[in-house]
Amino acid sequence: MKRPGSHQMLGISAVLLVASLHYTAARDLRQVSEPKIPASCVSLKGSGGDETSVLQKALSSCANGRVVHLASGTFVSGPLTIPSGVGLWVDSGAVLKASTNAKLYDKGKNLCGTVNPVHHGCNPFIQMVNTVGSGIYGKGIIDGQGGVKLVGKNQSWWDLAHEAKLKNEYQNNPILIEIDNSRDIILYQVIIKNGPNFHVVVSLTNGFTAWGVTIDTPSTARNTDGIDPAGSQNVTIAYCSISTGDDNVAIKASNGPSKHISVMHSRFGPGHGMSIGSDINYGVSDLTVVNLTHQDAVTGLHIKSDRSRGGLVTNITYTDVCMRNITNPIYIQSDYNPNATGNFIPEYKGITYNNIKVLTPAVFTFDGYSDEKPFRATLHNVHIAKGSTWVTKHAKISGNYFEDASGRSC
Repeated sequence: MKRPGSHQMLGISAVLLVASLHYTAARDLRQVSEPKIPASCVSLKGSGGDETSVLQKALSSCANGRVVHLASGTFVSGPLTIPSGVGLWVDSGAVLKASTNAKLYDKGKNLCGTVNPVHHGCNPFIQMVNTVGSGIYGKGIIDGQGGVKLVGKNQSWWDLAHEAKLKNEYQNNPILIEIDNSRDIILYQVIIKNGPNFHVVVSLTNGFTAWGVTIDTPSTARNTDGIDPAGSQNVTIAYCSISTGDDNVAIKASNGPSKHISVMHSRFGPGHGMSIGSDINYGVSDLTVVNLTHQDAVTGLHIKSDRSRGGLVTNITYTDVCMRNITNPIYIQSDYNPNATGNFIPEYKGITYNNIKVLTPAVFTFDGYSDEKPFRATLHNVHIAKGSTWVTKHAKISGNYFEDASGRSC
């Protein structure tokens, strides 16, 4: 890769053709449009107290194709399961709060709400398992209460996460919304905040849409990823606003391949970026990120893994991305854990950066695994701020970039 000012030029028409072909293939294969809220089977008003049994009864008895409508007030609840064909509508006047009683989430081993060498001790707050055609709708709030002290303890969920980091152990905190082995699931317009752990995990699911969703959690809240598709395919994240304490979006593949994913017309704030990894041993492919604005964060477009959990990442296209006040706007890591061992070697190729603008000086890192498995990418119309640092190792990058980006906002 030549230094700025001595640009390595490709045929523009050829690059545009490649980008167009990537965009066609590297996306959700469904025809996705803005969802509509189904008719309600029941309308409820929150009392401010614990309403777990009322909510679960309503969800379990709701007719197929209908939603349970939380019309107004505050609902406090323990874990909830949404069955197939049923939705939860949290209206603009309603707040659904996750209980801070760790015992309600425990899987039976008294781990939930502890820091321990053993993890996965909690059930999620809202769960969909083997579910088809369900969703969460509305402009109301789902509050995970991650910063509120737990019942009977002097610590919050987030305090446990920080303690776990110090002890090099695990936090046993519940995921806020977990979708497993499901199909055609929708999150629409809802405001999600203060997750005790990851906010939305979509595992081994075919067909997931997050449209107009807001995730708003402080940047100090550790391990609070925004949306994590894991081993899933045909995923669309569109018109969303995500600020959090960890990855804004993290595409993983520890339990199966992740592919045909679209992230479109969204705004990210504080967080660790539009990420791929770190667990990718089954491979991530066919991702397009289009019209993304990202400001005030640690990392931007981030691919991360190591030899203990690596795999193939390919056919990834970033188009029309603007970033400002990002420490590492493009950050490629092949040694995420430098002490890792194993034979799951990360390989990144077929990565395209098209119409990228970075308005503030930053560090750009392209670190492939080896000369035999280098990071391979194409740049077209990439503009970065003067004074930036450009670092490459085991990387084969074609195209050009310019140190001429300026402006105060995207």
